[in-house]
Amino acid sequence: MNSPRNTVLDGDARTVLATIPDNSIDTVITSPPYFLLRRYHAGTDEVGAEPTVAEYLTRLLDVCDEIARVLKPTGSLFINVADSYSRHDRFGAPPKGLLLVPQRLALGLADRGWTIRNHIVWAKPNPTPASVTDRMTATHETVLHAVRERRYFYDLDTCRVPMKSTRGLTTRPQRAMSNTGSRATSARRPQRPSWAGPLAGRNDGLERARAEGRAGHPSGLKNPGDVWTIATAGFRGAHHAVFPEALVERPLLATCPARVCATCGLPWRQQDGKPIAAACSCEAAWQPGLVLDPFMGAGTTGVAATRHGRDWLGIELNPNYRDLATNRIAATASVRSHRPNDGDAPTQGASLAHSQATDRPVDPDGVLRRPDQCRRRQTVRTLAQARRRPQHLALPSRESGRRPVRDDRHRPSRARTDHGR
Repeated sequence: MNSPRNTVLDGDARTVLATIPDNSIDTVITSPPYFLLRRYHAGTDEVGAEPTVAEYLTRLLDVCDEIARVLKPTGSLFINVADSYSRHDRFGAPPKGLLLVPQRLALGLADRGWTIRNHIVWAKPNPTPASVTDRMTATHETVLHAVRERRYFYDLDTCRVPMKSTRGLTTRPQRAMSNTGSRATSARRPQRPSWAGPLAGRNDGLERARAEGRAGHPSGLKNPGDVWTIATAGFRGAHHAVFPEALVERPLLATCPARVCATCGLPWRQQDGKPIAAACSCEAAWQPGLVLDPFMGAGTTGVAATRHGRDWLGIELNPNYRDLATNRIAATASVRSHRPNDGDAPTQGASLAHSQATDRPVDPDGVLRRPDQCRRRQTVRTLAQARRRPQHLALPSRESGRRPVRDDRHRPSRARTDHGR
């Protein structure tokens, strides 16, 4: 049985989730209401208005139990939560103490069968100022990445970022260093160093890259890491806690496949961020991957899904927010439908790698442009700069390399200026 798609369902998250079929969702990206920080005027069923942090977490974990049922074995959960400071012991911590909501939620998820794959730090370069003088200003939130199975869909190539350093890059391959500091004499895998504990990972990937004359990944891109510096999003609508679309894009592209089999639901295999072949033998039609947000709010998850060609499903208790989310997503779909159909749009990492292979330029937003488009944009920028240049400054000579010389012939004389006062 297929799940509904591209609609916002009305009601409480846990109640509505019970009506969604098992194993029908590819990924879940959501940001539930924070504990006692905001009021959304959604009635007594509103999450975040519980009297204690323990009751708040119990309710969130009950929702996550239903998410575990509807999520495919290949699926992932990304949940954005923030911490709060207690004002009284009854809230669950001493006054002025952190309630440790992200940490308690992570432990609760682990106790209920989830595997925590990442504790992502959302670092805000434009945080809300605070007047406190006895602690640091809180400038980050948490995004937990959790899964139910050891093997799940994850395409890291869709969200790689450019490397900032090429130190160690050579023009000829080198032999890898052994763990004792000498050159390895064979192609076998280096032995683990004597100081490594049972949970220490191997660090021979960089040595293999340097042995091949590379500074890192062959594409020239790297893993973005678990600290994401993303500015908060400004929004003029009725919702006052909209999370930025950039915070949704990375988990969406990495864990929600562009195509899945319409019969068995398995994700297609992807290469360079694009689907290339089915992973099953059904020989059936395909449909876009489906992302769920059980706390839909203003619909940012649906907006990002629509922009990147995925299907979406939302749940929202407040009718005003349901209308807001529906209108935002419809506007995004309208803009996307008027664009030229060039197939599946490449992601930022894929378009950058493709540009390096084809010598075609890429805009800072990661969009691959035609050379004539870039030349036209450069011409417009040059003309705009020329209009802003003061008329009394002469252009520098490209041959002589001399600095601009002031040309007084185009300036009014001082005597004439004084006379006109």
